[in-house]
Amino acid sequence: PFPDPRSPALFQVAALERQIFDFLGYQWAPILANFLHIMAVILGIFGTIQYRSRYLMMYAVWLVLWVGWNAFIICFYLEVGRLSQDRDFIMTFNTSLHRSWWMENGPGCLVTPVLNSNLAPEDHHVITVSGCLLDYQYIEVVSSATQIFLALFGFVYACYVSKVFLEEEDSFDFIGGFDSYGYQAPQKTSHLQLQPLYT
Repeated sequence: PFPDPRSPALFQVAALERQIFDFLGYQWAPILANFLHIMAVILGIFGTIQYRSRYLMMYAVWLVLWVGWNAFIICFYLEVGRLSQDRDFIMTFNTSLHRSWWMENGPGCLVTPVLNSNLAPEDHHVITVSGCLLDYQYIEVVSSATQIFLALFGFVYACYVSKVFLEEEDSFDFIGGFDSYGYQAPQKTSHLQLQPLYT
């Protein structure tokens, strides 16, 4: 019995949700990573539907990289080690000062523009954000932790399904049929003799 081929659809929905919020925040590095993840999930779904264990193995390898990327995002937003959100603009490839979309749009956040601020670079404005029920850093951390959980589940799923597919391929004899069912080719009987035909 094969697993349900629609199971990876949950991973696709989670990846699309992540992509939307990263687009809204102009987070170019996560956008690129999310795009690759969406392609990998599609590859995993295709491998499941078409019974291709090689695609599922590639999907499993990608999930290991995906876990590493999300672990980096968690470390970045929690400013582990020498990482700093105020100094490092890794998420935007150092092309802009944009931050996470959740910084201004988190639950309960009240955004107040600071007028005539000398701290703002050209074409930018300074804001203060207050009253948030949950700071944007923790929303990003929870999102990445969810992705890690789904990736670990997806890794186990991909390994299991590819193992099932490989076992099915091994039990099939491409010359004689299914060996496990004791299939035997028809034997010629000795009482049949070929007679020449004359026209």
